[in-house]
Amino acid sequence: MGRDKALLPLGGEPLAARVARIAAEAAGRAFLVGSASRYGHLGFPCLEERFPGLGPLSGLDAALRSGEAEWCLLLACDMPGLDAASLRSLLDTAESCACDAVITTSGGGRTEPLCAAYHARLAPLVEQNIRQGKLALHGLLPLIRWVPFPAPHAGFAANINTPEEWAQWNR
Repeated sequence: MGRDKALLPLGGEPLAARVARIAAEAAGRAFLVGSASRYGHLGFPCLEERFPGLGPLSGLDAALRSGEAEWCLLLACDMPGLDAASLRSLLDTAESCACDAVITTSGGGRTEPLCAAYHARLAPLVEQNIRQGKLALHGLLPLIRWVPFPAPHAGFAANINTPEEWAQWNR
């Protein structure tokens, strides 16, 4: 994209603020993972990463270790198709299952681990993976008990990766 996707404007608000607002509607509150100096102006508390620059697994580590909730809803900042009712359903699934995570699955069973709920008990395993250099969030899935959450509509967990995709969402 050539710039910080979190700050791309959609409907008059930065993408990260939009995702956080929708998450707060679903969960009651939301946090942004990242530097307060970079994202604090978006109006949500920021969780600093212990392992900055190591990708989404570092963000999950920050969320799980925050002590803010038993279940952490982890969402990429560039998912404009999210809606609060579906996220609430995802969290309800998490709270009623004997699992470590609930992961959105889209067409063909593709997992979307950046649109998921993770239990706080995973914090030691996430830290262990980071310290071992196993940084892929998809690499965590074979190590945990997770259940699929079928995406409720085609754009639910879609993310923005190119200027062309961004242009489509702004039409």
